[in-house]
Amino acid sequence: MMKGTILVVDDDMGHRTMLATLLTGWGYEVEEADDGSSAIERVRGKPYDLILMDIRMVKVSGLEALGAIKELNPAIPVIIMTAYSSIETAIEAMKKGAYEYLTKPLDFDEMRLKMEQAMEHSRLKVENRILKEMLGEHFDTRNIIGKSPAMVRLLERTARAASSEATVLITGESGTGKEMIAGAIHFNSPRADKPFIKINCAAISEGLLESELFGHEKGAFTGALRRREGQFRQAHLGSLFLDEVSEMSLAMQAKLLRVLQEREFTRVGGEELIRVDVRIIAATNKVLPNLVRESAFREDLYYRLNVITLAMPPVRERREDIPLLADFFLSSFAAKNNKPVKGFTPQAMDKLIRYDWPGNVREIMNVIESAVVLTGSPYLTEHDLTIIPHDEGQRHPGRELPLDLPLDEMEKTTILKTLESVGGNKSEAARRLKITRATLHKKLKRYEIDDS
Repeated sequence: MMKGTILVVDDDMGHRTMLATLLTGWGYEVEEADDGSSAIERVRGKPYDLILMDIRMVKVSGLEALGAIKELNPAIPVIIMTAYSSIETAIEAMKKGAYEYLTKPLDFDEMRLKMEQAMEHSRLKVENRILKEMLGEHFDTRNIIGKSPAMVRLLERTARAASSEATVLITGESGTGKEMIAGAIHFNSPRADKPFIKINCAAISEGLLESELFGHEKGAFTGALRRREGQFRQAHLGSLFLDEVSEMSLAMQAKLLRVLQEREFTRVGGEELIRVDVRIIAATNKVLPNLVRESAFREDLYYRLNVITLAMPPVRERREDIPLLADFFLSSFAAKNNKPVKGFTPQAMDKLIRYDWPGNVREIMNVIESAVVLTGSPYLTEHDLTIIPHDEGQRHPGRELPLDLPLDEMEKTTILKTLESVGGNKSEAARRLKITRATLHKKLKRYEIDDS
């Protein structure tokens, strides 16, 4: 099976024939052009997977041909071949759209690597475009990356849920992208031009959450200097996203249930009955049926929220998406930091694919951002990727603590070590410690650990 079709453009017949023979041996279908003008004509009639083109040719130079080829088909990656004396011209060609350049005499290992990276980059762009077309132009998937069967099914289900008025419950581990799916639902719903209000239930203390959701009257409590409208009122006619809904206390769950049933509430300290029309989208990283059995989550509220369930797959269950995610984040952070980083070595990509990513997409993003910022190479190597080994990342952080520590001191040290290992991410720290975010907040306060 052929790996793809490559057009070799060079007016040196001996060099062109040598390349054609080499590439055919590597499993590619090869076509040849002896000048820039004939290369342009061939591109008019055929979409090549890659073009290898000499920059210096007698009739039409590679630089001139590049401009015309990019106008005809900007998706074809072009690698320029040049002598050391023409590197400045090759750099100019890259500014005009060439993917990469190679210096003569060619290093064939380097050439093969750059060819594979160029075609993989092009393939990922095409697959993302096809996925977007399959889901429809209106359903924006620019920041929802995935071509795996699990993600395609999720996005198809999300698109159908978006057009309805049904309450949606999004489940999945931390870092899988639940908030992005919530945004896609709202902005593709009949409520798209109305407010989309987001609230993280775990990030707000229980005493303030009621006021945050329902608002309060002036003087309702110390510090309530004026009336404040809550998030339900602000989301009227739009959507309200309740992230980490499982972190609500049972008392708050009862109040939320009443609003979902009656579509009305009163402000804290008030008597006026306020009616709202709000679509609820909730998310959790916990298994709610388990919490229901443990009497930690109301069964009636669970059924109110669980009209449509969208389960986010963890990264380890969609490894074919890792190259897509890695390429997306690399391009984003390279542009953001003005770094000329173009891709990954095969060893680096293999390392990314083999790792289990307990922190999911968020962890991939953090690892690649760090690598892009710190690297001095145009291609990230396996040494650039500072990944915590899976067994180390999953190891209980208190296992190496001295056994003669007082219990409170051991617990405090364990929390500090866990927070340090996850870069301060409290949701991930709570998950690894197997406690709720609210319990972690209480312990941070008890041990006077900064909870900012």
